[in-house]
Amino acid sequence: MEGIKICQGEKPLKGEIKISGSKNASLPIMAATVLEPAEYILHDVPVLRDIKVMQAVLKALGGRIEQKGNSMLIDTRDLNSTEIPDYLMRKMRASILFMGPLLGRFGKVKVSQPGGCSIGPRPIDWHVKGLSQMGANFKESHGFLTGWGGSLKGKEIHLDFPSVGTTENLMLGAAKAQGNTVIRNAAREPEIVDLQNFLNSMGAEIIGAGTDMIKITGKKSLSGTEHTVIPDRIEAGTFLLAGAITKGEVKLLNVIPEHLESVIAKIREAGFEIKEEGETLTILSTGITPNSLDIKTYPYPGFPTDMQPQFMALLSLARGTSVITENIFENRMKHAEELKRLGANIRVEGKTAIIQGVQRLYGAFVESPPALRAGAALVLAGLAAEGETLVADIEHIERGYDNLVGKLKKLGAEVELIKISEEDKNA
Repeated sequence: MEGIKICQGEKPLKGEIKISGSKNASLPIMAATVLEPAEYILHDVPVLRDIKVMQAVLKALGGRIEQKGNSMLIDTRDLNSTEIPDYLMRKMRASILFMGPLLGRFGKVKVSQPGGCSIGPRPIDWHVKGLSQMGANFKESHGFLTGWGGSLKGKEIHLDFPSVGTTENLMLGAAKAQGNTVIRNAAREPEIVDLQNFLNSMGAEIIGAGTDMIKITGKKSLSGTEHTVIPDRIEAGTFLLAGAITKGEVKLLNVIPEHLESVIAKIREAGFEIKEEGETLTILSTGITPNSLDIKTYPYPGFPTDMQPQFMALLSLARGTSVITENIFENRMKHAEELKRLGANIRVEGKTAIIQGVQRLYGAFVESPPALRAGAALVLAGLAAEGETLVADIEHIERGYDNLVGKLKKLGAEVELIKISEEDKNA
């Protein structure tokens, strides 16, 4: 297995890097290409494990893909299947986003239960309920879910929870449905807005993304298009904290600051200075010990659950006692035990973590839980820890961070990608 070795922690990161395109925007946009037989060109797509899985799904359906750097050509004119292979569904939850497009184009789909990060239940039932309201029929048998029903029909749908994936799937299904669809209590994340922009560039008629009510007027046909994916706000937030936790000075290029308002507010509350200049952000943290914080995760525009683990790493070195309450996923505190191996003082009680700041973390061998943001938190802690830290099982980190080691090296970190044997793990 692969690991990330931080050869020497406590080294301030300094310099500038460009933030990659958003993983969470790229995945639904790639699924959207199934809606209409055409060619599509996407720019600023990150090079990640999840993107490769999405490409594999498209190829399994009969699509053709060409990639050069961060640009991708997707040709969906010759799709010949509506079934997503089980082994691909198990690798990534976002595979479920093909349900809406396949029903919208072919009127049928077959999937199994999706995999992905182990951070708690993320019900597929919400997707099924919404698509069923639009006229789809579903049957579950032997672990597979089969959907059918001809053309989808526009409907007014109220989501029980502002789920990002459900909102995206319903937008995708409604883009070619008969009549008008209204999604109430919709997720408001920037990635939803990017999906709307992509679909509208295909000829769809969608308004309201970024608010809690999205209106879609179905179209009989759409067209191919060219699109540049928005910057990844979670990668940007992670690198801001990398600068903060190492007491460095890091400048980020290709950022949309308004997508990070809640994160920036908490970083400033912790005592750090952040400069905003157009599409750049710079964190100044030389000699600063963070203040303690009280953080509660909420759907966007609240504090993002995807930044909770990284802030836990930072607050391990804060003055006083911090409290983090996880309101989105019930099983997203597994990184706490691994942070404690580095010397952090953390107590988890249900969905709440109480973090008593310590003066110093110490390098150690840690294993990344099966959740990509948890792994990133361990890397951040290792960058701030005295001595050498080895983060093992980084497969999930590579699902969400494009060239993490290379970017950290550019900022001056002494890190390297290594192979870890079972003997190393048990040493």
